Amino acid sequence: MKTAISIPDQIFAAAEKLAEQLGISRSELYAKAIAKYLREYEGRQITKKLNEIYGDNPDLSELDPILKELQSHTYSEDEW
Repeated sequence: MKTAISIPDQIFAAAEKLAEQLGISRSELYAKAIAKYLREYEGRQITKKLNEIYGDNPDLSELDPILKELQSHTYSEDEW
């Protein structure tokens, strides 16, 4: 798919230089950069959701208390 975007001149110049150094096209560089950003964003969303479930404060956790208790006994500290 083709698309047009506007980016600052400094970023464009740096991307051109990097693409040349890597021996890839500008399009491939941009596609890889966007794919990486999307993976990282998805990871942050997963972490955010896990933090909502488990939370920093065990008393406020959305996790079922019985499951939380069972999970805490899954591994002993020396198995980590």
